[in-house]
Amino acid sequence: MKLLRYLLGFFLPPLGIFLTYGVSTTLVINILLTLLGWLPGAIHGVWAIAKYEERLNTVS
Repeated sequence: MKLLRYLLGFFLPPLGIFLTYGVSTTLVINILLTLLGWLPGAIHGVWAIAKYEERLNTVS
């Protein structure tokens, strides 16, 4: 599932963020960045998913 999130975060950034965070401010930010261009949305998507995974690993 982690690999799928990263791939979706890169190729379809809002979908990857939605599957990771649900409906949140992170999703809105990513949608706005993706509207500015695919690359800003993809960078933010992969970064946000990596931060989410990092937080999960430090809490456990």
